[in-house]
Amino acid sequence: MSALSPVGVVFRLSHRLLTADWTAGHRLLTGPAWSFCVTGGHFHSCLLKMARPSSDMAAFRELFAKAKHIVVLTGAGVSAESGVPTFRGAGGFWRRFQAQDLATPEAFRSNPSLVWEFYHYRREVMLSKFPNAAHIAIAECEKRLAQQGRRVAVITQNIDELHKRAGSNNVLELHGNLFTTRCTKCRDVRVNKDSPICPALAGKGLPDPDTPDARIPESELPRCTKGNCGGLLRPHVVWFGESLDPKVLDQTDKELKDCDLCLVVGTSSVVYPAAMFAPQVASRGVPVAEFNIEATPVTNSLGFHFEGPAGENVKAALAPHPSEPTQ
Repeated sequence: MSALSPVGVVFRLSHRLLTADWTAGHRLLTGPAWSFCVTGGHFHSCLLKMARPSSDMAAFRELFAKAKHIVVLTGAGVSAESGVPTFRGAGGFWRRFQAQDLATPEAFRSNPSLVWEFYHYRREVMLSKFPNAAHIAIAECEKRLAQQGRRVAVITQNIDELHKRAGSNNVLELHGNLFTTRCTKCRDVRVNKDSPICPALAGKGLPDPDTPDARIPESELPRCTKGNCGGLLRPHVVWFGESLDPKVLDQTDKELKDCDLCLVVGTSSVVYPAAMFAPQVASRGVPVAEFNIEATPVTNSLGFHFEGPAGENVKAALAPHPSEPTQ
């Protein structure tokens, strides 16, 4: 859930510079082996220097068997298989809003009650959602390979912490966490899994478009409990128009530079900066495999593409290889 400021931005990834120059709402991104144009935050044309990706699972499995440092990039698609609403695309509405309407600093300043209703609903929904076969396969692979001196790290755009619930430990959350709050006054950040997060939100946040706004007074919305602060809390997630945490980006950069195999699971590859990760890794010769229900703007720049449910394909891709030692 992030957007870049409409100015020139430089990202440092894999020892190379990628420059994003904005001109009349368009971005031209260039890298060592690819370039593309983006309009309104979405890819306008496909990558250059493309070849059709392979769907040979056996070939991928041989690369997997030799990999020492695997990075798994995940997006909303993997959580959608757990029934988590994405609030994007056709029908992706909460009441009459999509995520980009409410996940902004401006929306929170204008109507914190409405924004908290939206996030309260999302938090409560997660009480009935569970990690699916893809989450579990990734977590089990991490644990198994760690015993072999090999590393698996997850870099996710999702804020639902399903990877952690599945058992993954090496997780970088690019866009924050639904169950973490930040005080707008003292900046204190802490985990909060209260249900409801405050009494005034109990029973609120229904998604039906005819549901009236609760218009909860700001004094009754979630408040900071650190000392005597009492400041207004907000979800500790990255909203549209906000920058990603530099520490998280530095850790992400290191994982991407060190990996020798990369999986891209359930991401549409249109949200920055994550949209650049897989093509940049592929450009330095690292095998990259995309797992998605459909092709994306970066599909033809990657080595592998496996179309279908992540729960099936990722499980098959990360299953124990015959060459692995028996437990």
